[in-house]
Amino acid sequence: MYDPDLVQPMREEVTRLGVKELKTPADVEAAVGLPGTTLIFVNSVCGCAAGGARPGLRTALMNAKKPANMFTVFAGMETQATEKAREYFKPYRPSSPQIALFKDGKLVKMIQRQDIEGKQAADVARNLSEAFNEFC
Repeated sequence: MYDPDLVQPMREEVTRLGVKELKTPADVEAAVGLPGTTLIFVNSVCGCAAGGARPGLRTALMNAKKPANMFTVFAGMETQATEKAREYFKPYRPSSPQIALFKDGKLVKMIQRQDIEGKQAADVARNLSEAFNEFC
């Protein structure tokens, strides 16, 4: 587990966008079961989360269409909640960061670390916005 004071600014960078934290496996189950579109963002302390994933998410949420429900888990902090979220991400392997989009409980889009690492935030935002336009 990381130092909670260290990760707090990284949490707030996402929660300020209106994304709610999932702290338990039960929270994750309830979130995935919601009707409509649901985004689950696996936050991380890594550089690609800071350089691409979080800024890309922020930009994508300026899109006209966006998910009805938006949640986050923090890898390395709420381990059980993160593990539960990743059960719903199968057949995709766990990665950090990772962004999943569900529609009526069905996984319809997955963005993994390899889709983020080495990319500009604008590229991540474009990928997310295209998914929002298609599914939201």
